[in-house]
Amino acid sequence: MREGTATPVRRQDYTAPAYWIRSVELTFDLDPGKTIVTSRLVIERNLDTPPQPLKLQGEDITLLRVQANGESVSFRHEPGLLVIDNPPGDNFTLDIRNTCCPDKNTQLSGLFSSDSGLFTQCEAEGFRRITYFLDRPDVMAVYTVTLRADKKRYPVLLSNGNLLEQGPLDNGRHYAKWHDPFRKPSYLFALVAADLVAREQLIRTRSGRDHLLQVYVRRGDLDKTEHAMNSLIASIIWDEARFKLPLDLERFMIVAVGDFNMGAMENKGLNIFNTKYVLASPATATDTDFMGVESVVGHEYFHNWTGNRITCRDWFQLSLKEGLTVFRDQEFSMDMAGGPSARAVKRIDDVRGLRQVQFPEDAGPMAHPVRPDEYQAINNFYTATVYEKGAEVVRMMQTLVGREGFERGMTLYFQRHDGFAVTCDDFAQAIADANPGSMLSTRLETFKRWYAQAGTPHVEARGRYDAEQRRYVLTLSQWSSPSAQQPVKLPYVIPVVMGLVGPEGQALTLQLEGEYGHSGTERVIVIDDERLELVFVNVDVPPVPSLLRGFSAPVRLDDGLSDADLLTLLRHDSDAFNRWEAGQRLALSRMLAAVPGAAPAVLDDALVDALRAVLRDPSLDPAFKELVLTLPTERYVAEQLDTSDPQRIHAVHQALQAQLAERLHDDWAWAFEHHQVTEGYRPDSEQSGRRALANRALGMLVRHAVATGDAVWPGKAYGRFKEAANMTDRLGALAALVDAHAELAAPALERFHTLFKDEALVIDKWFALQAGAPETADGRVFTRVKALLKHPDFSLKNPNRARSLVFSFMNNPAAFHRSDAAGYALWAELVIEIDAANPQLASRLARLMERWRRLAEPWQSAAREALARVAAKPNLSDDTREVVSRALES
Repeated sequence: MREGTATPVRRQDYTAPAYWIRSVELTFDLDPGKTIVTSRLVIERNLDTPPQPLKLQGEDITLLRVQANGESVSFRHEPGLLVIDNPPGDNFTLDIRNTCCPDKNTQLSGLFSSDSGLFTQCEAEGFRRITYFLDRPDVMAVYTVTLRADKKRYPVLLSNGNLLEQGPLDNGRHYAKWHDPFRKPSYLFALVAADLVAREQLIRTRSGRDHLLQVYVRRGDLDKTEHAMNSLIASIIWDEARFKLPLDLERFMIVAVGDFNMGAMENKGLNIFNTKYVLASPATATDTDFMGVESVVGHEYFHNWTGNRITCRDWFQLSLKEGLTVFRDQEFSMDMAGGPSARAVKRIDDVRGLRQVQFPEDAGPMAHPVRPDEYQAINNFYTATVYEKGAEVVRMMQTLVGREGFERGMTLYFQRHDGFAVTCDDFAQAIADANPGSMLSTRLETFKRWYAQAGTPHVEARGRYDAEQRRYVLTLSQWSSPSAQQPVKLPYVIPVVMGLVGPEGQALTLQLEGEYGHSGTERVIVIDDERLELVFVNVDVPPVPSLLRGFSAPVRLDDGLSDADLLTLLRHDSDAFNRWEAGQRLALSRMLAAVPGAAPAVLDDALVDALRAVLRDPSLDPAFKELVLTLPTERYVAEQLDTSDPQRIHAVHQALQAQLAERLHDDWAWAFEHHQVTEGYRPDSEQSGRRALANRALGMLVRHAVATGDAVWPGKAYGRFKEAANMTDRLGALAALVDAHAELAAPALERFHTLFKDEALVIDKWFALQAGAPETADGRVFTRVKALLKHPDFSLKNPNRARSLVFSFMNNPAAFHRSDAAGYALWAELVIEIDAANPQLASRLARLMERWRRLAEPWQSAAREALARVAAKPNLSDDTREVVSRALES
């Protein structure tokens, strides 16, 4: 649909479908230029709704024939619909024959061509681009699928479920017939026809059943699939052990494709993945890539139950499956990481992502509740709010009922709803009902405000110590900023995990007034009204409150702590998250003080000494040290300001980076030398932590060397780059040179490209590294990006490649937010160009400008002009138009 023709869809207008589709038989005669699709639908009228026409969705397909019960039937067309005004009775069979053209499908939604193969992506509304259907998640059917194609060109034919039969046909063709015994909505349908090879593994689950696992990739990539297979096996074992959820099909398949808008898709039994989250070898993938593969493989497998066996009633309930499954994959990754320190590193990474993306989204023009109330283009609501904030809502449920209580709730959820399409309310009710008497159960309606209200709540905490009475009074209050859609917001249920830390770092016992005895050194306090006062007794020393441990709720916390208090937490807090948080807040306060320009950007002795102590502490995990010694990003600093000057923030950030490099120079050298990994490569938390800290140290050493004219450390970095035995160390050394704009960066980049020119995912890293480098006064990063857009290896048609260069550049504040507005002009040009072929990708690029009103002049006016230029473009997709229109109206 073009010209902004979409009509808003509202949650309150939901009605059950007038017809059900009980079973589907699909036959595909596959050809990239003209695929013939024949469908036989067994349809049943929903007797709970009044009689009405049958309306099937269809888009960019050519209808050839329609029959009902084997006879011709009268039909008509409405925009995007095939309408049968007088269906033949309450139960009938509908036969439809149509064609579609995968080669022309640049949207990568529906059936599309990629690398000489045919693949599908049907979530959210892609199935209608394959054939006419009731393309909505609450219409669930059993599918039988027959695929026919040229055997030489497409030797592998896959679809959902179990393989019933396969064999040859005339004229060099062959067929495969698949049957999925589980009812599913159309968005979970999948097919693959390609020349692929597979890594296979036969496993036996706890139930004693044998299952075939397969990971399909293009020829030449099989050696990069071991980690994906191991991650799949680990996911199956974990889900059966943690939640008693077994693999339910004879086989489970993963297919990697190079052209994909998303990370992966959980189609029942046939997960289709972006190659980025399947292919990994030590020579081509970093530790971060290995962790990404494990996380995404787990996420899509866990959808088998939380998303497939129980699915969404409508797209407003998207977080029912996505928020829950993100929580599950986070829990899986933490369990796989190992000990408490490694688990904390994973939690910190997740919270950094939440704050970097979701918090700004909550404060921007596209803000919406975890369960949205309306949308124009559903693709725009695959957001951090639905996914990551949705996961935090689920995590709070677990905090309120406990780990065992949450598992009881999950069991009840599946007992009640397996095989059905339900709502977020149904999930919350199951968790509450399985835990009667819990705070979740008694305050369920208040808790569900997390689903209904947009924005990030604020929590203010203030403490008062009475030495004579040995009492500590802690007052907690909450408030939320009003919005046009929700001028009045009601209090939330907010679990605050807390402890009290003594001046010497000791964990103090917690005893509330009126309690007999204490309840340990950590407890969950629940705020469920605007204000809560707590009185702790028998407190012998002035405490420092350690609040929101583990980031127990997605809120903005103002605890009023002094630098001295934060230094105490940085040195001593037993909660690793709050220890990291204290360091971040101390560094952030120095940046915010310097941004207005009245004071220089200075790292004071107290903070430097505390950071040095963390770096040198033998009891701390290297990965945790690396996180503590990493400054808050420029984007995060900007979000703390009412009006931001991107160039000033960049200058302050670079100044503090330089000081950190200089003042800890000897400590960085020690960290680099003492955290080398000499044994064989393993992508586990222990080794990856050492590599992360060593690479961080190298980056700081090269930065300082370039600033002082010393050639030693750049030379060492170049040597490490050439000799590295794995991609993590090779890319870390290259990044050290590129980020410092060292002279050796250019030959290193050239050598890197020569080595990996045939590895698409590695070349993505090459583009991203250059686009994300710190900008210089002469604008060399921007100039380089403009040149790279014309590089023979660059293409806007491939989402991974576009993200690697374009998105990396536009997430680089100083390079993008140029005072001459050249960055904004480039943004407008690229949004318009991408939108003509791939609206999903274009709308995501458009969202990078939605916080334009927070910019100071001259950036704000230039940004408005760029947005207006895109909005004025004729034939703009609904996806992109919604984003730019809401940004301009904000």
